[in-house]
Amino acid sequence: MNGADTAWVLVCAGLVLFMTPGLALFYGGMVPVRNVLTMMMQNIIPLGVITLTWVLVGYTLAFSNRGNSVLGEFDAFALVDVDTPQFHTVATGVTIPALAFVAYQMMFAIITPALLTGATAGRLKFAGWTVFLVVFSIAVYPQVARWLWHPKGWLAQLGAQDWAGGLVVHASAGAAAAAVLLVVGRRRGWPNLRTSPNNLPLMLVGGGILWFGWFGFNAGDGLQANAIAAQALLNTHVAGSAAMVTWLIVERLTSGHSTLVGAVSGAVAGLATITPSAGYVSTGSALLIGLIAGCVCCFAVRLKHLLRYDDALDVIAVHFVGGLLGSFLVGFFADSSVNPVSADGLFAGGGGILLWHQVVAIVCVVVFSFVISWLAAALINRTLGLREPGPEQDSLDKAQQGQSAYSLGGITAHPTTSGRGAGAPPLAAQPGETWHVISAVVNTERLDGLRDALLMAGARSMELTETTVYTGRVRTEVFRSDVRKLDFEDRMRVYAAVDDEHEEAVAAVLRRFGAEPESLHRLEISP
Repeated sequence: MNGADTAWVLVCAGLVLFMTPGLALFYGGMVPVRNVLTMMMQNIIPLGVITLTWVLVGYTLAFSNRGNSVLGEFDAFALVDVDTPQFHTVATGVTIPALAFVAYQMMFAIITPALLTGATAGRLKFAGWTVFLVVFSIAVYPQVARWLWHPKGWLAQLGAQDWAGGLVVHASAGAAAAAVLLVVGRRRGWPNLRTSPNNLPLMLVGGGILWFGWFGFNAGDGLQANAIAAQALLNTHVAGSAAMVTWLIVERLTSGHSTLVGAVSGAVAGLATITPSAGYVSTGSALLIGLIAGCVCCFAVRLKHLLRYDDALDVIAVHFVGGLLGSFLVGFFADSSVNPVSADGLFAGGGGILLWHQVVAIVCVVVFSFVISWLAAALINRTLGLREPGPEQDSLDKAQQGQSAYSLGGITAHPTTSGRGAGAPPLAAQPGETWHVISAVVNTERLDGLRDALLMAGARSMELTETTVYTGRVRTEVFRSDVRKLDFEDRMRVYAAVDDEHEEAVAAVLRRFGAEPESLHRLEISP
């Protein structure tokens, strides 16, 4: 056993595992505020479900030393008897424990179906989704993994190459996403529906975790701590960076803005596109692949409007198109001087043979994953149910989990001092006294100043609530290719109880804090 290789593979397994909660944060930050927990739950549950299916039957179906070129046997059922696996992406002589390979490959099996939840955001029932995970992790993923990642696999024997999952992970997940979209349909109100991300900083954290974990995703697939691992790691970073820059340039030229969402989306597109070739190409080729990915995937976002499918978070444009594009480009850029295991692509003097093999693999994986996923999704939807009914889609967190992701309201989230430094405490009503309630919409972040000014002006008590007012001023929000025009803005409504003597003084304070005349209302009450 090689200790260095074993340690590297185990570290990479941890990195790939870390990508799954990273994906939950990435997707969770981009959905509406009422669907955050549901989205994160859909991404986290594969950690539990697919771990079980992988240990029981997934691994043996994919990597059993017995079986044929299409399907493995059950000799490693429940990992009772695991032989030393056969490796396809490395030279002979790799000596790591079989269970290290089992653990590393399990993390790929976990994250693959989680990717498609971004496409179906806002529509899935949790129970139906869980059943679909079981079916996908047994009927789809192990077979595709065997075809390409086992030496006996028929696509591997044909000569197709997939270093770390452009086809096994991204293409199979993208095809499954398209199939599930056909079954569950569009969100209620789409395409007129315009939703805003609830937390872009959260999205950035998730995207950063994905980028970090991708080093284990791509650099660990050679199963050795050597020069090829270093090349794959560098290629991963270079392609992600190049795609980010390209996406931002295209975004600026087409929409007039270079956005944070575009930066992270471009990086993820580049990382997905370099995945099938990370260990087969040079650094210069990785740079070109990243530049191509940023441009192609950015324009691919518009496909959903042309083809009228509701891909909520652009999984098809980023992961599916990226995985297919990267797998296709292997036929051009693969270079045996970088990795002797690889065949030469078109630009390395290998002719079009490898390119043809890649095309065959792309078609077969996409068709197989799409058909099986569609059948599974349609059957689940007809029985247990896969699509959440229309009204529940507006607040999946409440419908499915009975809670919300963010418990702080707008008032309590505003900065205030720990105690009042000025003003007087609320006064008790005197018998026979007449009070008025003055209500106004204000535009201020200075809650301490508003509170103290109202108390000094004679307000007996006050209440603050969040409100949204029509301003007549149109502002534009852009989320990828979706443009949302808004003419409402967030404000605060103040209710101040006051007697006749201090009514005008309190009204003057409200006007000073931005209350417009038409928002002032007076109601007489008896305490």
